[in-house]
Amino acid sequence: MKKLKQKITFSIVVPIYFNEKNLPVTYPRLIALEKLIPDIELELVFVDDGSGDNSLNILRQIQKKDKRVKVVKLTRNFGSFNAILAGLSQTSGQCVGMISADLQDPPELFSTMIESWRSGKKTVMAIRQDRHDPFLSKLFSAIFYTLLKKFALPAMPMGGFDFVLLDRKVVEQLKQINEKNTSLMGLIAWLGFDHQEIFYTREERKIGKSRWTFSKKFKLFIDMFTSFSFFPIRVISMLGIIVATASFLYGFFIIYLRVVHGIQVEGWASLVIVVLFLSGFQLISLGIIGEYLWRNFDESRKRPPYIIEEIISNQAAE
Repeated sequence: MKKLKQKITFSIVVPIYFNEKNLPVTYPRLIALEKLIPDIELELVFVDDGSGDNSLNILRQIQKKDKRVKVVKLTRNFGSFNAILAGLSQTSGQCVGMISADLQDPPELFSTMIESWRSGKKTVMAIRQDRHDPFLSKLFSAIFYTLLKKFALPAMPMGGFDFVLLDRKVVEQLKQINEKNTSLMGLIAWLGFDHQEIFYTREERKIGKSRWTFSKKFKLFIDMFTSFSFFPIRVISMLGIIVATASFLYGFFIIYLRVVHGIQVEGWASLVIVVLFLSGFQLISLGIIGEYLWRNFDESRKRPPYIIEEIISNQAAE
């Protein structure tokens, strides 16, 4: 006779930001996991990250009918990663999954991820082996993760991840870090717990419009490097040494031409080019140093990464 698996509470955190069109489809897909994985009890934590549409009202209606659902309302938009952290603080499951509401990541994959977790893996990362995205998006993503893996986070899988399942121990560690201007997925990789990678193809978004703008992607790029690497500062130092050495050598060369050969060196155009080059280099250097200093200052103020305005809990549905 086949031995029954011990039933567990499986929490799923879903950040919500302008997802009113997705929710009527996303919620049934998540609830269906209890039939697909019969040895779990679901706990769904939806985090309204300052949505300006009807998402919160839809979540309220869902929660009234389903005691498995918890809704966390933030005071404003704090960003997807901070919204997930807020959701993690309200979970109680032995393992916790994170998934976006747009269904580009298949919730059914949680079945395989839970099996890996049961085998002892503390972190199970779903890695995008392929993605139905525009060519330029794929190209920039490949460049970003190549640089990140080489110079900042060697533990980060190529292609990155944001669809993941965590053991309760990992969740508790994340809750203690309380770090701003960083990447939640970067922190998960940095923690170094025993993990497994599962590959899948990410689907094209069919409902709604993505709010993952270029400015947010660029901020993530800066955050990842300033949070996990001193490489940009090291680059400034190395370039500074190279430029200074080249300047000294050129200076000696000019003196040599003047003293030994009596050649009058002229050239206002070349002088202007050198000045502009050095000025540009100095401004870029100051900008990089400023990014580090700002993050230091932001951390020193000890402001919370998110503020919860309201929790609509299971007890409210009873």
